[in-house]
Amino acid sequence: MSDLNQFSSTAAPEALSALVGGFHGSPFDVLGIHPAESEGKAGLVVRAFQPQAKAVAVVVGKKRHSMQRVHQDGVFEMFFARRKNAFAYQLEITLFDDRTYQIEDPYRFDPVLSDYDMHLFQEGTHMRLYEKFGAHLATQADVSGVAFALWAPNAERVSVIGDFNEWDGRRLPMRSRGDSGIWELFVPNLTVGDCYKFEIRSRNQGYIVKKSDPYAFAAELRPRTGSVVANIDTYAWQDADWMENRKTTQSLNAPISVYEVHLGSWRRIPEDHNRWLTYRELADTLIPYVKEMGFTHLELMPITEHPFDGSWGYQAVNYFAPTSRFGAPADFQYFVDACHQAGLGVILDWVPAHFPKDEHGLSYFDGTHLYEHADPRLGEHQDWGTLIFNYGRNEVQEFLLNSALFWLDKYHIDGIRVDAVASMLYLDYSREAGQWLPNEYGGRENLEAIAFLKRFNELVHLDFPDVLTFAEESTSWPGVSRPTYVGGLGFDLKWNMGWMHDTLQYFGNDPVHRSYHQGMLTFSLLYAFTENFILPFSHDEVVHGKGSMIDRMPGDLWQKMANLRLLYSYMYCHPGKNLLFMGCEFGQFAEWNFEQSLDWNLLEHAPHQQLQRLITDLNHLQREQPALHEVDFESHGFEWIDMHDVGNSVLSFVRRAKDSADFVVTVCNLTPVPRENYRIGVPEAGHYTELLNSDSERYGGANIGNYGGQTTLDQAWQGRPACLELTLPPLSVIVLKRT
Repeated sequence: MSDLNQFSSTAAPEALSALVGGFHGSPFDVLGIHPAESEGKAGLVVRAFQPQAKAVAVVVGKKRHSMQRVHQDGVFEMFFARRKNAFAYQLEITLFDDRTYQIEDPYRFDPVLSDYDMHLFQEGTHMRLYEKFGAHLATQADVSGVAFALWAPNAERVSVIGDFNEWDGRRLPMRSRGDSGIWELFVPNLTVGDCYKFEIRSRNQGYIVKKSDPYAFAAELRPRTGSVVANIDTYAWQDADWMENRKTTQSLNAPISVYEVHLGSWRRIPEDHNRWLTYRELADTLIPYVKEMGFTHLELMPITEHPFDGSWGYQAVNYFAPTSRFGAPADFQYFVDACHQAGLGVILDWVPAHFPKDEHGLSYFDGTHLYEHADPRLGEHQDWGTLIFNYGRNEVQEFLLNSALFWLDKYHIDGIRVDAVASMLYLDYSREAGQWLPNEYGGRENLEAIAFLKRFNELVHLDFPDVLTFAEESTSWPGVSRPTYVGGLGFDLKWNMGWMHDTLQYFGNDPVHRSYHQGMLTFSLLYAFTENFILPFSHDEVVHGKGSMIDRMPGDLWQKMANLRLLYSYMYCHPGKNLLFMGCEFGQFAEWNFEQSLDWNLLEHAPHQQLQRLITDLNHLQREQPALHEVDFESHGFEWIDMHDVGNSVLSFVRRAKDSADFVVTVCNLTPVPRENYRIGVPEAGHYTELLNSDSERYGGANIGNYGGQTTLDQAWQGRPACLELTLPPLSVIVLKRT
């Protein structure tokens, strides 16, 4: 007697209606293989939903068993009488044009995530979610495929959609993991390169939306918004030496000079429709350039996937995917690897402060304000038209923390610069009265964001102690770069926005007026050692009508160039690490435009070549002289010689290394008037060699100076045992060292 039997569906009619209607929240209760009873006989039923099929059969070994259509919209069943144990099988699909193919049934496989994963996730302590959530190549029961997992606690149904199921949200509904809010599904036979999204049907009035994967490792090139299955674990890294020595290279007493880059506009190929360079082309061109210039680090404006070019990457949708504008994930890994092999660190701009409202992204994710606050007084960034993360939610914190750790782990990133920290710290940031809500104590501090930033720094430094974290923080918030155990936020370095603002304002004055504003330069030394500062001339200073760096300098072209040489030399000699935005190093006249290449043609002209040469020499000088990098953050590494000579607009100071006997003397003449027989006191008698003169004809100057050095006079001066009588070139910096 045969153990096969034709029958009416063993499932409840309402369950089938929910399934074909796309609102069944527990598809594994219906689909796959289950114990069942038909006509008084116990056995197993295989049930499949294939609305595109004319017929479906169960294939067990070499046997083919035709299934019965039990719902007109494409539910098929096959009952196996007297079977007790589940068995492996495939589904044979016959389409209406009579084409036939076989698939593995996703609904016969076990859950993807372990109970321990679920426990850690709900506890808020799972720091390897990027190895579980998203889309991962996997094997179950010797069948290869992709395991998907997503957090959408307010969804009624979540489905994986793609070309593989004609983007039909009814066909691959995911398994709900109860009150965790996690949905998961193993889909056999998918592989690298397959494009997908998640279709979410919310409990909120049946709201349906198609979302890209928050944990996707790759994404389609805009304007397309799909996520792409990627395997990022196959790249063979060649940077072992760099990683082993990174702790020394990135020590706070090491030289750190950062070149900030927007990859889409550093250089383009005009003869090829003005296209971008790829990650691999950038490895061949950008890296040798930055290495030759003497910078120690590259800082990349955000390369996390973003839909809008005009956001420069600061409105990210995918926090785990390098933008596809320049290539695939392996190409970006190659780029970072090439940087390391060339001795360059890579700093990534990272934006946990806000995210855009694009429908395919994180906003209103499962029909509720999941990642953002519901109240716009907390959840909307008015200046940027973006949404603010809800840092008080464990799962949101986990998402962001996992993103940070992910880049350090999978892409060997050496530093994370957190954008817009000030906007995170204050509830009333850029808001008028009545537009914000105070914290539980009635204050303006965002306590949840503060706790998040501290946890971010603690986790990064615990797992990756040789990685640097940077805060773009523009207020006087105390202890930004102090350890959390003494009440600080835990960053390694803070952008010195006050120094940048005051310095540029001072240099924007005509030199005839500078004597009235010298305090704008000396003020920075009142607070220079309260934080670990990096001195930035970033992209923000050369956009939105502010003009380029050279355009912000007063005077004719010669004076503009001399002022810029003076400004950069002063920056490199001032305590703190330093950062310079691309194009500023050769004096680009135009403001930065993200849609076009830098004006490299300017380097056909001597003044721009000479300015570029100065930056190269400053980088090498800073590396070679311990006094210019070893004690950037403690007051004993700096001392004024004379800060009061406002009449001549001259500043002079000493920088010392950890060995205090190793020092350099810097003198800045901030006017276009040469100063002859200008006397300064120095710490020791002897001959002082001129290490750098920004007025050298090598840099386009007039070559006024001190014939390579001067010997001290045997006379105490300015409270010091000896003095130098110098010629100070106009609009210049000279750096001297006792030899």
